[in-house]
Amino acid sequence: MTTIAVIGLGHMGGPMAGNLVKAWHEVRGFDIMPAALEAARARGVVIAESAVDAVHGAEIVITMLQAGSSVIELYEGGLLAAADPGTLFIESSTIAVDDARKAHDLAVAAGHQNVDAPVSGGVVGAEAGTLAFMVGGSEADFARALPVLEVMGKRIVHCGASGLGQAAKVCNNLILGVSMIAVSEAFVLGEKLGLTHDALYEVASNASGQCWSLTTNCPVPGPVPTSPANNNYEPGFASALMAKDLGLAEAALDLTGVDARAGRLASELYHAFAEGAGQGKDFSAIIEDVRSRSAQER
Repeated sequence: MTTIAVIGLGHMGGPMAGNLVKAWHEVRGFDIMPAALEAARARGVVIAESAVDAVHGAEIVITMLQAGSSVIELYEGGLLAAADPGTLFIESSTIAVDDARKAHDLAVAAGHQNVDAPVSGGVVGAEAGTLAFMVGGSEADFARALPVLEVMGKRIVHCGASGLGQAAKVCNNLILGVSMIAVSEAFVLGEKLGLTHDALYEVASNASGQCWSLTTNCPVPGPVPTSPANNNYEPGFASALMAKDLGLAEAALDLTGVDARAGRLASELYHAFAEGAGQGKDFSAIIEDVRSRSAQER
């Protein structure tokens, strides 16, 4: 049994902590939202008075937060100082590559180990313990993190040195955002041409258009019964989070000089959607934006 602190017990962190409890680890947690704390308590997580209190005596600390600035603020604000020497910090938030590397340097300077280990798989994967983890860090730190990550995920990939887990996540979600828009546009085009959703799905899912955005998170109800489209686009993976991740991708594009026009357009579309009609909806609801704009442009 390992003593693990989980900071950030929301839609992702809460289920992840619950799976660690099921694996007989001692899990202490903290979140600023009372509802998240109550849900985590119901999963068997011991609730701490603060993030700093949660890490006292923990062998491993997992952070699952909204922004890189929040991670850095916590690290510098007492989390690293409160942890026992040699604690392993697993940073599972989706943050900028530079922030991940800064967090790593801060942890190492304080006498700890650190990996960046963002996830893919959404709330469904967090609940089922089937997340994919993209891990950046040394071989030794990855080896120490692996048994814990295997409790929460089905596929764990060591992507290289510090920051490269976040790099893999940014690249993956650039693909995801662009592909969901393409799938949504194809369904709306099919509607205009008289194709049924089922017919288009049957063709594309067994042809060169096959992709995760189609076969797992299909943006129309019916063909994939478990997709958010069948539940009024309840996330899932919220449009606001997709907009955030595409913003991180744009920052990386700026840093590297890559000419990624489709990615930048996807970021523009998702930011507008998340701030408007897409608030609180799954990112696959972008199909509603495609339909709306198509009606206006006729």
